Amino acid sequence: MESRLRVLLLIAALAALSGCGTVRGWLGRGEPQPQVSEVDQAVATEAEEADQPAPRVIEPEVERRVIKVPKIDTENFELGGVFGSLSIEDFGSNNSYGVRAAYHITEDFFFRAQAGRSEAGRTSFETLGGQVQLLTGDERQFTYYSLSLGYNFLPGEVFLGRGRAMNSSFFVIGGIGSTEFAGDDQFTVNFGAGFRVLPTDWLAVDIGVEDRVFESDLLGTSKLVNNLEAQIGVTVFF
Repeated sequence: MESRLRVLLLIAALAALSGCGTVRGWLGRGEPQPQVSEVDQAVATEAEEADQPAPRVIEPEVERRVIKVPKIDTENFELGGVFGSLSIEDFGSNNSYGVRAAYHITEDFFFRAQAGRSEAGRTSFETLGGQVQLLTGDERQFTYYSLSLGYNFLPGEVFLGRGRAMNSSFFVIGGIGSTEFAGDDQFTVNFGAGFRVLPTDWLAVDIGVEDRVFESDLLGTSKLVNNLEAQIGVTVFF
């Protein structure tokens, strides 16, 4: 009898303990859960991302190309010849020829020295007078020397077909010099303009018009005479 009572008491004790745990679980469900702030969530997210391995960098497979850099001459000196036609006031027009040298100070400005020669024709007075000769053969030689300053402007390109382009520019020029004509040396002022083309990096071709002005009293009256020259020049850089 006593042993049965002990067994009953033990069963009652076990039932009481299990009932307390169940009640505690029921009560825990109704309690408010602690809230996590946005800052804590951000910190947790950064921590998780820090633990992850860094993404793999993909190396691009680019084929290397060999680029040929063009060799452009940097010489500033220029030397060449000129050929054209010179109209000497009162003495007609004749062929002219000469030499020139230039030094390029910058890409825009340059100095140019030039010497040229032509021969004067007969005036209308000599033609009408028959045997009248105002000048001898040597005095008809028209020789000039000039030192000028030039300026390049409107640089561009000239195209020959689809596969050929040449650098080009317009220029103006002006300077002073001397003219030997009719047995006298005359102080001369020259000015003009032209157009230049560079077929290669060492060769230049230009066409231009230049006026050479000096004072003359050859025909009995002192006046300024204009001697207009159209010329073609070919020069090389060195």
